[in-house]
Amino acid sequence: MTLDDAALQKFGFVPRPAKDRINIDPLQTGGKLTDEARRALVEWGDGYSVCDTCGGVLDLIKKPPIHALVHDALPEFLGVDQMRITHGARESKFAVMHSIASEGVYVVLDGLAHYSSTVAAQRARLNILKVPHSERPDYWIDLEGYGTAIEEVISQTGKKPALALLTYPDGSYGNLPDAKKIASVCHEYDVPLLLNCAYSVGRMPVNAKSIGADFIAGSGHKSMASSGPIGVLGINDDHGDYSDIVFRKSPTNPNKELEMLGCTARGATVMTMMASFPKVVERTRHWDKEVADARWFSQQLEDLGLTQMGERPHNHDLMFFEAPVFYDISKKIKKGRYFLYKELKAREIHGIKAGLTKFFKLSTYGVGREDLSYIVDSFDEIIQKYQ
Repeated sequence: MTLDDAALQKFGFVPRPAKDRINIDPLQTGGKLTDEARRALVEWGDGYSVCDTCGGVLDLIKKPPIHALVHDALPEFLGVDQMRITHGARESKFAVMHSIASEGVYVVLDGLAHYSSTVAAQRARLNILKVPHSERPDYWIDLEGYGTAIEEVISQTGKKPALALLTYPDGSYGNLPDAKKIASVCHEYDVPLLLNCAYSVGRMPVNAKSIGADFIAGSGHKSMASSGPIGVLGINDDHGDYSDIVFRKSPTNPNKELEMLGCTARGATVMTMMASFPKVVERTRHWDKEVADARWFSQQLEDLGLTQMGERPHNHDLMFFEAPVFYDISKKIKKGRYFLYKELKAREIHGIKAGLTKFFKLSTYGVGREDLSYIVDSFDEIIQKYQ
């Protein structure tokens, strides 16, 4: 059998053209490569292309200028003392948890924490206590709940938690709690705070030092226009020698950092992050426009009968909608669960998962008002078609 293009297409290995598609998937809107990154992907895509220039410590490579990215540009961009590139935000979180906490110690997570935060803690053999959130419709994290949770851990174990984590924003509703307030509460108990910024670093301005965060984790492939998997880990030492702990070296291989397993993200991933970095910095300066577009879009969908859950007025591009109008239609037509996905696909709108009609989340990041208007009109057309 010859695997020609037709055969490969049958097996799903040859992507269909994506020209003029509109993507509103929260996982993808902030990770779309820049033109510069696409060129870097081709240039540096061969195997160990970056490693060919490495003298033993990847983040110290000066040509290409990985050293300048990791030790100069990114720390200034994110307001941290030390920075490393990782294989993703979850790897960044695990590195912190595994290095600063002993087995069986507690960590405090927000009630909307991404599952990977929980898994990272479990992999590090830590116990978890979650800060509760309010119910429908706002799903708001109790800021003072961090103090309550810390006190509960101390009461039960006689020890303070090793770490507190805040998801900023959460990946379900796009809420942005007052991280500075939470950091202040945690530091009253001498508990360090880790910000999980998978959906914020690279989309919006985030300065860990201004917030008071001790650690910050970000995602390159979700929010920094990078080929993944790749992430960032930043550390501030204002409240402890955390950099020395997390970035400690191997006793047998003294130039290799244990939590990084000797090497961090390399090859096309780090080179696309570097190539996109100037435009990523620039786009964070226009965050107010992204918020304005998100709020406008939310209002337009609510005028059609949908309801936005979470923080209002909204302060992030990631939003969660309840859509009773689409759910009612789905109950009346054949194979109705998939009608919305098919109708949107026919209009070259992608990102809402197949089978979802009652509720779904989406992102307006980088879409622009013209295409957002087209999406609103498309939703309206679909409603009118079936009603």
